This record gives sequence, C-alpha cells and structure tokens, in this order.
Amino acid sequence: METGKEFSALLQILSGEQQIIQRTDQKAFTLLSILGVFMVFFIVHLPKIQLTPLIFTLVMIYFSAGIGTIYSLIRVIAPRIQKRKVKTVSGEVEKPEVINPTFFAGISQFKSPEEYASNLKSMTQDDELLYQMFASQVFSLGNINSVKNENIRKSIYFFITAIVSELLIIMSMAYARALPFLFPNG
Repeated sequence: METGKEFSALLQILSGEQQIIQRTDQKAFTLLSILGVFMVFFIVHLPKIQLTPLIFTLVMIYFSAGIGTIYSLIRVIAPRIQKRKVKTVSGEVEKPEVINPTFFAGISQFKSPEEYASNLKSMTQDDELLYQMFASQVFSLGNINSVKNENIRKSIYFFITAIVSELLIIMSMAYARALPFLFPNG
C-alpha cells in the first residue's frame, strides 16, 4: 500500500474519532444541563410534597439516580484512561510510550517550543515513525471514545431512572389528590 493512502486513511479515522469525542462531550453537557433544570425544580417543590413511604422511596431513587447521572457525566467529560501494559513472561509491565508531538499529552511534555519543533521535525523525516505516531494517536482517541461512550450510556440509564421516578412521584401525588373526587363515597 502506498504511504499516501495509508496516511490518508489514518487521518480520516483520526478526524472521525475527534468528531465522536466532540459529539459525546456535547451530549454530556446537554444532559447535565437538563438534569440540573429538573433537579432545581424538584428541590424547590420538595418541601411541599406529602411524604408517604412510596413517595419517600421514589425520592431516594430519584436522588440516587441523579447522583449516578452526575458521576457518569463527569466521567464522560473527564475520562480516566490507564496506560497500556505489555504482558511479559514475569507479569505485566507498563509500556514506555514515545512522546507523541501531535497529541496534547505529548506536546505538554516538551520544555520549550524549540525542543518541540526539533522533535517534530525529526519524527516527520521518518515515514514509519510518523505513521506509528499518528496510529498511536488514533488508538488513544479510540480508547477515550470507548470510555466516554460507556459512561454516556450509563448516565442515560441513570437519567431515565431519575425522570421516571420523578414522574411516578407526580402521578402518585395527583392520584392521592384526585382520589376523593374519583370515589366520593368511599
């Protein structure tokens, strides 16, 4: 395969992974904002709610699911990625990574712009090293996307649980208030 085609394919994958990260972050911030609005309205009206055992249980489910949603969304916004480990005969050893000057974590390891420029220039002169550098970045972004998507999925389940419990609270309150009108003789 030609070097140009290999780089083109790699850069397309890189672009796609970066777009996925942006969309996932946008979903997380949107969901966090929506949850905040629901929770503020709920907390404002909480003192007015007559607590029965059912409503108390639903309130606890609501707040637990809200905390789970917030935690999962924070894990989307700031994912924790572990360094790769290489398996050896004697056990797992952390693999020393080459500083990648195209990735923010690599760029921040240089002490000066001159050192960064020198390193980047030397890497771009070796096609194989350059390809490995971009492949490493694509792999890292793929791992980040995997963690982000797993956490956004969890946060959606927690969010749905919170909203359903809030709706059940409203429905049970509406039923309790309408009960005397529905069955006036009983």
